[in-house]
Amino acid sequence: VQLVESGGGLAQAGGSLTLSCAASGFTFDDYAIGWFRQAPGREREGVSCIRPSDGSTYYKDSVKGRFTVSSDAAKNTVYLQMNSLKPEDTAVYYCAALDAYFATDVTWYRDYEYTYWGQGTQVTVSS
Repeated sequence: VQLVESGGGLAQAGGSLTLSCAASGFTFDDYAIGWFRQAPGREREGVSCIRPSDGSTYYKDSVKGRFTVSSDAAKNTVYLQMNSLKPEDTAVYYCAALDAYFATDVTWYRDYEYTYWGQGTQVTVSS
């Protein structure tokens, strides 16, 4: 099983970045893919999640309207489109896989629910 993030980098406040999470080694539709982030000195937090099998999506309140999560089953890839970036979005972003059955509005943001994790990609937003 492998999750590989890409697309991180440096952006200015108000700018955009798109992160990708390429999954392999498991059946894509059997899992939900979550995006988490961790800033220095802070706990890891759930940002968004998608269940590709039915398209259900979940978002942290502070990113609603700015971030969009999507999936491409043909490529086994999940994307996180991040617009209107703010300096407080600066963090290492991780994607992770959770059994789709257990992905609900009260579980998707719990990092301990997730089985597989990527290595992370740095996002830095300058003011």
